[in-house]
Amino acid sequence: QLSGKWFLVGMASRCSYLAEHSHQLEATTVTMTVLDGQSLAISTFRKLDRMCWEIRQHYLPAQAPGRFLLKGEGDCSKVDVVVGEADPSSFIILYYQKGRSISVKLYGRNSLVSDAVVDKFEQRARAVGLSEDVTYYFPTYGFCDSADEFHVLDGEL
Repeated sequence: QLSGKWFLVGMASRCSYLAEHSHQLEATTVTMTVLDGQSLAISTFRKLDRMCWEIRQHYLPAQAPGRFLLKGEGDCSKVDVVVGEADPSSFIILYYQKGRSISVKLYGRNSLVSDAVVDKFEQRARAVGLSEDVTYYFPTYGFCDSADEFHVLDGEL
């Protein structure tokens, strides 16, 4: 159900980098592929310095359905990923938790989603203590569809 192309619509996070660079947010798309019926291969396409990059990640299945684990370098960099709410035909809300830090992301099948979906996303962000001042929306134009072989990052960021 999660397979296919998604557009990153919004993100709620206390990440200081995001706050400092929010004026430079780039249109971002994600392609999800379900592997072996459980884990997810994620390809994120976005611009960095006007070049299209692809970032590849692998979400491993966790204990329960709708829960995944993103492993980085070392034990401290694991990220728990939880599907908060989804309508596979239109939107998905994902929680990312690393230690005590939590972020909420809204993806849409289109770069624009309904006001009702935005309201759900903002309610879920507020429920975990993330207010409008740490909620960011991404551009709806200028997407990358691919990256050349020299602009692919494998692994976890």
